[in-house]
Amino acid sequence: MKIDAHQHYWHYQAEDLPWIDPSMTVLRQDRLPHDIAPALAACGIDAVVAVQARGSLKETEFLLQLAAQHPHIAGVVGWVDLKSSALEKTLESWTAHAVLCGLRHQLQDESQLADFLAQAAFNRGVALLQSRSLVYDLLVLPAQLPLLLKFCAAHDRHWLVLDHLAKPDLRAPGAAQAINPAWAAQLRALGQLPHVVCKLSGLVTETSAAHTGLTAGLTAGLTAADEQAILACYDLALEAFGPQRLLFGSDWPVCALAAPFEVVHGLAQRWAQSRLSDTEQADFWGGNAQRCYGLKLAA
Repeated sequence: MKIDAHQHYWHYQAEDLPWIDPSMTVLRQDRLPHDIAPALAACGIDAVVAVQARGSLKETEFLLQLAAQHPHIAGVVGWVDLKSSALEKTLESWTAHAVLCGLRHQLQDESQLADFLAQAAFNRGVALLQSRSLVYDLLVLPAQLPLLLKFCAAHDRHWLVLDHLAKPDLRAPGAAQAINPAWAAQLRALGQLPHVVCKLSGLVTETSAAHTGLTAGLTAGLTAADEQAILACYDLALEAFGPQRLLFGSDWPVCALAAPFEVVHGLAQRWAQSRLSDTEQADFWGGNAQRCYGLKLAA
């Protein structure tokens, strides 16, 4: 069983996805399940988790509708305003959708993240999610990691998932040998919390490959140095979280800014085969995602 725990889908409208700038031609179009289906089949991916890319209730409804049409979408990480007084009612309206497994907010975009995380209403919302066995995905940047430790320690009733290893900057020459020590220390600290899980996702777009003209759609691939930097991050995540708390995620279609799906999958596969036992590989590719997100998979 192979599960891609991080994919995005959309009908492209610029006003809905302001983070996609004009240079990102490969993303400025509809990106839907049928577009990635051949690559999933070629790489042996059995199921995926669809993750929100827009902060709106319509996004969650859209992803739930896609999951109803495409059985291989085994889980949906949607969006809802956790501070809303109508949160419980909204969650109740989604209980019929067994694929709803978590929620996410673009915490990385909060300029005053410390204040945001300290809000009583927000923390009540996270507690309500956890009481309903819903995962909360954490999308932050390296400089924001110190703020997460206290937050994660306070919400330990269910899984929390760190997306993209908090997006370390891998563009500098020699990044594989010069991993930011502050980022690494914070990652290790989060790894000490047994309910925090880490997605090996999103790193290709933090390398030089995504910043050298490939945004025009030329998915020519990663340099050897880019790959070494990504593998060094994977190794650090393995050290910090262990093989039972790592998930594979492609971050398709965003990964296409730097490399096609097959390259992202292949890099993770080579890493897993060289670092993990057969049992640990089974956990990394599917078992951990199934357990963490509570995915109900067809036989």
